[in-house]
Formats: sequence, C-alpha cells, structure tokens
Amino acid sequence: MEFQTQKTYYFIGIKGTGMAALALILHDMGLKVAGSDITKHTFTQQPLEAAGIPIVDFATTNLKSDMIVIAGNAFTDDQIEIKQAKAMKLPFYRYHEFVGHLMTNYTSIGVAGTHGKTSTTGLLAHVLSGIDKTAYLIGDGMGKGIRDARFFVFEADEYRRHFLAYHPDYLIMTNIDFDHPDYYKDLDDVVSAFQTEAEQVKKGLFVWGDDVNLKKLHANAPIYTYGLRDTDDFQAVNIEKTTAGSEFDVRHQGQIIGHFKIPLFGQHNILNSLAVVGVSHLEKINASLLAREFLTYQGAKRRFAQKNIGDMTIIDDYAHHPSEIKATIDAARQKFPDKKLIAVFQPHTYSRLKALLTGFVTSLSKADVVYLTDIFGSIRENSGNISINDLADKLPNGGTVLQVADMTPLLQYHNAVVIFMGAGDIPKYEVAYEKLLQNQVN
Repeated sequence: MEFQTQKTYYFIGIKGTGMAALALILHDMGLKVAGSDITKHTFTQQPLEAAGIPIVDFATTNLKSDMIVIAGNAFTDDQIEIKQAKAMKLPFYRYHEFVGHLMTNYTSIGVAGTHGKTSTTGLLAHVLSGIDKTAYLIGDGMGKGIRDARFFVFEADEYRRHFLAYHPDYLIMTNIDFDHPDYYKDLDDVVSAFQTEAEQVKKGLFVWGDDVNLKKLHANAPIYTYGLRDTDDFQAVNIEKTTAGSEFDVRHQGQIIGHFKIPLFGQHNILNSLAVVGVSHLEKINASLLAREFLTYQGAKRRFAQKNIGDMTIIDDYAHHPSEIKATIDAARQKFPDKKLIAVFQPHTYSRLKALLTGFVTSLSKADVVYLTDIFGSIRENSGNISINDLADKLPNGGTVLQVADMTPLLQYHNAVVIFMGAGDIPKYEVAYEKLLQNQVN
C-alpha cells in the first residue's frame, strides 16, 4: 500500500478501539492524522491526545478536499460525515478494508476468535516487538506503526464478517463460539465465517486443538493445533500455576523446544502463550528470546488490569461473554485463592444478554457474590425485550443492581477482590467505587 504524506487521514469514529489503534499506527509512520467522534470521554482517548492527534465533534464541515477518509464500522452510510465524504468523492475506506491493504507491506500475523483476541494480539505484539521490528494493531486501542517493520500483528474481528477483508500470512484462531446474535443467525453461521477466513491464510493457521468448531475447518495453508493434549502440534506440558503466574514447557514434534514463564493467570493465558510460541517457532525465532519477552508482559488494557486501594483489590476486565467471564473469574481464583471474589457485571447489548442468558448465569455463579448494572446497549442497539432483572432473578449468589450514584453496597467488603466486567461504560462504576473507597481509606 502506498501512503500519501501530503494528505490527511481522517478517521470517522476515531475513539473506537480498532480505529484509535490504526490512527496511532499512521501517526507513527509520519502521516497526518485527525478524526472525529462523540464528546464522551473514552479510555482510548489518552494515547491519541498524547500523540497530538486532533479530535473534533462530528460535523460535515470537518471534511476537506485533501483528506483520505477511514470510517469506523459502528457507523452506517447515513452518518453525516460519511455522507459528506461520499458526496465530495473523497478516497473512502471502511476500517477493515484499510487494515486489509495495510498488512500487505509486512509479514502479517492475525489473531481471530470469539474470545481472547485482544489478549493474544497484545502478547504477540509485545513478544515480537522485543525481538524484531513489529508494527501492531490491538483491540484495546493501542497501535504502533513502523514503515520497515518485519511483522504486522493485528486483531481480526469476526463481527459482520469484517475479517474477510484480511489475507494474512499467519492466523491464530483461539476459539469459535456463538456471539453477536444481532448479526449471526446461529453457531453454524459463525463457523462458516471462520471457514471462509481460514481459506484466505497464506502460510499457517494455528487453532486451539480442543475446540470442536475449529476442528471442522480446512485451509489451503498448513493447520497447526496447540493445546494440552499429546495430539497437539504444540503442546504445553509440565504446567505449574502459582499466585505469581504460570510456567510450562512446550513440546513440538516430540521435542521440548522451550520453557516459558508468564506473569498471567488462568488456563486461557497458557493457551494464548502457546499460540504465540507456535507462530514464532515457524518464523524461526529463538525460544530463549521468546521466554525473555514473556516475562515482561503486563497485559492488554482492560484485560485483568489490577489496582489496590486499602485492603481491596480491584480488577478491570473487558469480559462481556459467558466464556470470557468464566475465564476471568478462574484467573482471579488462581491469583487470589484465599479471597472472596465479588463480580460487578454490565451486560453489553440486549441481544447478547437474551441469547446467552443461561450462560451468563452459569459463569457469574462462579463468583462468591454478584452485582449488576443496567444493560449498556450500544451504537448498534439501545433497547430490547429483556431487562437486567431477567438476569438478576436467576442468580443464586446475588444480583443487586447498582447505580453509579450509589456504589456504597460494595463498601461492606474488606480484604476481598472486586472484578468489574463489561464492554460498555462499566469503568464509570469502577471509578465511582474507587472514589468512595479512597475516601474511606483516607
């Protein structure tokens, strides 16, 4: 892809997690970048502002003749700036289309899957960046651009089949589960999307060996499995889990190819690390260098992010699907085996809550106590024939619905862990609780 230094790359919806990351990539490459979005503050804003990237409110007057426009996938063609850009016949890309063009400049390594995309992409980007020049685009809003990079690591989102714009050299698929019920008809529909993407991989497809849906896939490139079984191409053995993290050996073709320690918790992070080892091995990266880089990984934004106030531990996590909630609570049990776990969960989209209600009940029941917030909804949908009480009434371990103006019910707990989970504006509830807690400590 040829870049135009005399043009401004204008992002409609620049605060979106993928969009913010892509904007940072182009800025790092010396290109002029600007964008628009809602005025509401988001966690993706700080890196954009630190880079000096202008962010303005939506307005048709923002569009200029010297712009190349990149539009976020959350917006329809009726959005005012998108309509204006098309009326002006400006060069126009959807986010996933632009990323698809961008990756052709590098050895591209994507991460797809219903869960674990951001965590695995972040880990892969961190590890490879410490070994060779690596550009990356992560779904937590972080991105880095390097013109002469060897690798381009990116998150491949299955929503509305957007990842079909990508033809990567390598692709990791962490799992296939039913999600995005506002778009996909059923699980078979999701599998069909992953099948199409699998056929577009050029050098190697890495799949979790225990996932029955991934096992159905075929590809034109070689398929490698990773997991804990003897039948897996890359197998974790001699696993030890402690309150400091996990460590394991990796066996490939009957040989131990390396020993790895990760400061991460939960079985899912062992699997994510295995996938990173596998793709790195195919690129002939020394295992000792990989092991060195694993030790310093601090995690992606809003993925098991921890802070302590007084005698309370607070964890912030993006988990918004039953499988992700289970993984987050399991990780907390590993790190804090002797502490009470209090989950605070905000459902994200009415359609997901309705379609997966039983799964949410099962996963949240793994916490000691559960609190809920009202349903967030999203740009995609802001109503539905289900309420938060439909979830609250089924929970055996709580279900009190919190209001951001009154987080005092959480003040009754001491020497415990509070896990805030959700993909909406759950951080505002966390901030409100932290302020109360700080006042109590002071």
